[in-house]
Parts: sequence; structure tokens; C-alpha cells
Amino acid sequence: MSPLEAVEVPHSLASSYARAFDDEGRAWIAGLPALAADVLDRWDLRRDGAPGSGEASLVLPVLRRDGTRAVLKFQMPREETTAALVGLRTWDGGGMVRLLDHDPESASMLLERLDATRALTSIEDDDVAMGILAELQSRLVRVPAPPGLRGLGDIAAEMLEQVPRAVTILTDPADRRLLLDWASAVAELAGEPGDRMLHWDLHYDNVLAAEREPWPAIDPEPLAGDPGFDLWPALNSGWDEPAAKGDTLRVVRRRFDLLTSVLDLDRARATGWTLGRLLQNALWDVEDGETALDPSAVAISEALLNRPREGRGSGGSEPRGTSDA
Repeated sequence: MSPLEAVEVPHSLASSYARAFDDEGRAWIAGLPALAADVLDRWDLRRDGAPGSGEASLVLPVLRRDGTRAVLKFQMPREETTAALVGLRTWDGGGMVRLLDHDPESASMLLERLDATRALTSIEDDDVAMGILAELQSRLVRVPAPPGLRGLGDIAAEMLEQVPRAVTILTDPADRRLLLDWASAVAELAGEPGDRMLHWDLHYDNVLAAEREPWPAIDPEPLAGDPGFDLWPALNSGWDEPAAKGDTLRVVRRRFDLLTSVLDLDRARATGWTLGRLLQNALWDVEDGETALDPSAVAISEALLNRPREGRGSGGSEPRGTSDA
């Protein structure tokens, strides 16, 4: 493929940006083909396959002048994109996809190419897959967060400010009580938010097979904080299968045991920060118009606290979906 061949933006990516960023998102999408052509030309890259995309980025497989296989990633510049660059530079390929080059003005990134067809979901044995993810997460959180990253302390304070309004929007009294329980857990821990560099979205689909090392992570959204706040995506990975089997409580407890053991975390503290993550997700859902807690979050809470939600049986039998990452 010619480096200047027009880049076609997938409709799903354009729709995602229009929903999330309105006119700003539409304008960025409109300029994306020209941006891609410019970066391909400046960095002397040759396209090497069909583009891929998620909700937030366009990814082009490319070849460098020396024949090295890589991917070119485009995402609208914003706080999360800046944090990702900080994290990629700091981890420097240690358990993480390696950053080969980047353009500060456009936030374009040139990354080593991994095997996008083989995520950690390809491993059928959940204990094996979770063990790999736990070891990977243990490596990542050993790294202290560099200056400039957003901190969990600020996020916790913002969450607690939003709770009173969110409680009034939930229609089920049992949901209201549970949200307040999660907020109480955060309030107890907010004074010690931690200083590790968190991935913030480490689940099975964000771990890909590679040659340089077996299973590096991708798509970090780095945050400075306590590793316990980073466990929810792992606990929620591939949620549909255990939910369909009615096995969610056992699976969540087994995963939590493995994660806290490998990461050497205090279980009570890790439980509290995981409830904080459930609180954060619930607040986002309320902001998006939801009036009930996600059943998967209720099931995870029940598993960690070892008690059913008051006023209703287990809420984990029909989850709305998997990780939103």
C-alpha cells in the first residue's frame, strides 16, 4: 500500500467520536485522513494491512524503512492521551507495548506490532489466564508514578462529592444503600491513595501475544494510585461466560485471591479500593442516564463482601455487559 493512500475512517470510530465529543469529535475525525497521510509521509512509513479501530483510536499496521513491523495509532489529543504517553515512556516496554516514536502535537504514536489476533481471551483455562494477567499487573505496579499523572486522591474526592446526587437518581433502595456502602469504603481509604503507576484498564482483551515478551499489555490509561483500584477490569474480564454458568461469585473470589496474592496486597485495602472502582463506574452510569446499578457490579460487591445485597437476592445473574474498556 502506498503511504499516501487515503485512509478510510471506520464508521464505528466516527460515531463514537460524535457521541463523545460532539462537534469537536466530528472535526477531528474529518481531519484524520490528512493527519494520517502526513505522519506516514514524515516518518517514511508504508502501510501493511487493513486499519483497525476501537471506540477511541485508529490503528494502521505499517512497515518502517528498515522493514520493522509496527502500528501507527491515532487518538484525539486530551488528558488521557498525554497520560498514555507518559506511561509508555516510563514503562519503556517492561510488560507493556513499546513506544517507538510519537508526535507531541498530534499525539500520534508509533508502537511495536503485537499479535492482535491473540489476546489473553484465547487461553481457555481462566486460572492460567488470570495468573498471566496477575504477574503482568505485578510488574506494572512496581513502577512508581512519575510527576504529572492524575492521582487517585483527587479522583476519590471527586467521587465522594458526586455521591449525594447519584443516590437520589437510583430508583431501588437496595441500590442506594449499596452505593453508600461503596462510598464509605472510599472515604476510609481516601487519605492514603497510593503512588504506583496503574494501567487503569488491564483486562484480558488488553493483553496481546508478542515475540519480544509473551504477553505485554496495551492501551494504558495511567493513573497514580493504589494497586487495589486497578483490580476491577481483571475481575470483570470475560464476564459473560461465568455469568451464563451462574458461577460469578466463585469466579470473582478465586480471581481476587489470585490477584491479591501475586500482587502481595492487603486484602481489606484491596477490597475497599475495588469497591471504589465499582463506585466510579456507577457514577459514570448515572451520568449516562442509568437509574440502577449494573448487576455485574452488584455481583462483584457481593463476592468481595461475602454478603448478598439487602432487599434483593443476588444481582449477578444477568449482567448488562463486560468491561467497558
